[in-house]
Amino acid sequence: MSKAKKQVFSTVKAVKANARARVGSPPPERVLPDPKQKAAAKPKHKETLADLLNKSGEDQ
Repeated sequence: MSKAKKQVFSTVKAVKANARARVGSPPPERVLPDPKQKAAAKPKHKETLADLLNKSGEDQ
């Protein structure tokens, strides 16, 4: 079995561990909705009256 690697002291890790012990872990990140993706879901142009009439005529 190989010899265990010596752990080097890290100030950053020590400070973060101390902060987590005192305050608690940070909340998980929330994904914000992308406004560009929402705009892409909508049609670029409104349907014309002729298109609406033709579509409703096909349904009946």
